[in-house]
Amino acid sequence: MRTTANTQLRLLVVDDEYFNFEMLKAALSGCFELSYADSGQSCLASAIANPPDVILLDVCMPGLDGYDTCRMLKNTPETNNIPVVMVSGLESEQEQQAGFEAGCNAYVIKPFSVVELVDKINTVV
Repeated sequence: MRTTANTQLRLLVVDDEYFNFEMLKAALSGCFELSYADSGQSCLASAIANPPDVILLDVCMPGLDGYDTCRMLKNTPETNNIPVVMVSGLESEQEQQAGFEAGCNAYVIKPFSVVELVDKINTVV
């Protein structure tokens, strides 16, 4: 894993389902330092208060969805340089294109392998 100055990369996982965070935490906590936000609004607040190295952003969330959250992150000076990896069960080309148009740096389709996810994270950092 790529680390900076012997510290783990900090990932902010944004998903309205806490179970998904628990699964990612179990799989990735040896490689990354993970924190959690349960909505687009809490993602924005958290990313400004304590900027992570990468944001893993679920697309389908109530209220502010992943696309809108990504646009807001990319249009906010404090967060516009944080790489965003969108994670979604929506696999159509149109959905992926919408993610990139919103500003994401990578798009990973659920279900995914941990190796695939780590590779995507390492390519955007």
